[in-house]
Amino acid sequence: MSSSQLLKGILEGCLLSIIDGRETYGYEMVEKLASYGFTMVSEGSIYPLLLRMKKEGLVKTTSKPLPSGGPKRKYYQLTAEGQAELDDFKERWAAISSSVDNILGRN
Repeated sequence: MSSSQLLKGILEGCLLSIIDGRETYGYEMVEKLASYGFTMVSEGSIYPLLLRMKKEGLVKTTSKPLPSGGPKRKYYQLTAEGQAELDDFKERWAAISSSVDNILGRN
């Protein structure tokens, strides 16, 4: 598995977590990811993931006008399936990260 494939899997779980609890638009997700250290992630890399997540029924979208006018902005929300996937991701991540930390001698 390449590092980009690994990052995509982790990124999907992180996006679900960012969206959890409130509507969020794409650029806002990029800013949030960067604030947590994912500085290598651009808008262009998350939109294909968001599109796939929408096709899989993990997120739904709502278009809303900008307060300043201009084109509508697309907001993402978790569906029940997305919430279940996020819960599964959290469990898988806890198990995997704990195992890797043990192997690397951090625990």
